[in-house]
Amino acid sequence: MDANPVLAETTRGNWIENRHRGAFAVVDANGTVIASAGDIDFPIFPRSAIKSMQALAIFGSDAIGEFHHSPQELALACASHHGEEPHVEGVAHLLERLGLSVDDLECGAHPPTNPAARDALRQAGLKPTALHNNCSGKHGGMLSVGLAMGVATKGYVEREHAVQRAVREAIEMVIGEPLSEERCGTDGCSIPTFAAPLRAFARGFAVMATGRGLPPDMAAGARQLFDAATQYPLLVAGTGHADTRIMSAFGGRVMQKIGAEGVQCGAIRDKGWGYALKCDDGNMAASQSMLAGLLLNYSDPEADELAVLQSIANRPINSVRGAQVGWLRPAGPLA
Repeated sequence: MDANPVLAETTRGNWIENRHRGAFAVVDANGTVIASAGDIDFPIFPRSAIKSMQALAIFGSDAIGEFHHSPQELALACASHHGEEPHVEGVAHLLERLGLSVDDLECGAHPPTNPAARDALRQAGLKPTALHNNCSGKHGGMLSVGLAMGVATKGYVEREHAVQRAVREAIEMVIGEPLSEERCGTDGCSIPTFAAPLRAFARGFAVMATGRGLPPDMAAGARQLFDAATQYPLLVAGTGHADTRIMSAFGGRVMQKIGAEGVQCGAIRDKGWGYALKCDDGNMAASQSMLAGLLLNYSDPEADELAVLQSIANRPINSVRGAQVGWLRPAGPLA
């Protein structure tokens, strides 16, 4: 396999220090490739970038009809949140409505990602719980799926549990490809993750953005999830995060979601295009620079949107004393 192109680079002084290779695809709902670079047919683990696809099981199981999830709860179902107060309180409130508790979450506990929230928890002498896990909103949504299906929720993270089968079917529906047991692993929050071609995930986001080819209830569900995420971008990530900043700036035009190991997925909704991007070495900062480069090239940003994208695309590298010594910036076809 030929090496993927360099899509981002870091400089130090007047010299390039690091080159980050990757691939990206911009695709419409028919599967037509609008733009691409690198091997877009190579299967990748999408990780948290497809939480909105996973959350479609809320609609497939009619958990939405039984529990009437608020837009904020739907945004949290799509989130990799930072454990700030609105995140923790939102998931706790959902669990209470479901008649469940934090003990029913099977995502594990870790400290809040947000430094201020982490310090506040420490100063209060409290330990993090599963509510602080950045995937707790997704897991809360999955618990609602299990309850709506009438199945025992214990073990809902296991691959053969009815909840995970429903999640898998929802993903397959939108990406238009089967998810193979031969390319399956376990995500950081303990649920299954399946590898599929980058092209397929990009198409899946276009399908969700347009509803094309989906049953009416699932098309409406996809629209509700994207509306919720873009209406409450702070809940999807957190203070200062690129996802929150981008969706706040674009005011509903762009749905954007990060995934671990350098994955970025989303939709340019007014164009009906989905996109998927993977930084080969998993560098998250480089993947965000690539993402901003992609959106600068293909989303037709207006002035406020342009300013946010440029600040994410071109990041100064500073010394410990605060002097700027280099740049991280898009390169190659995303420059």
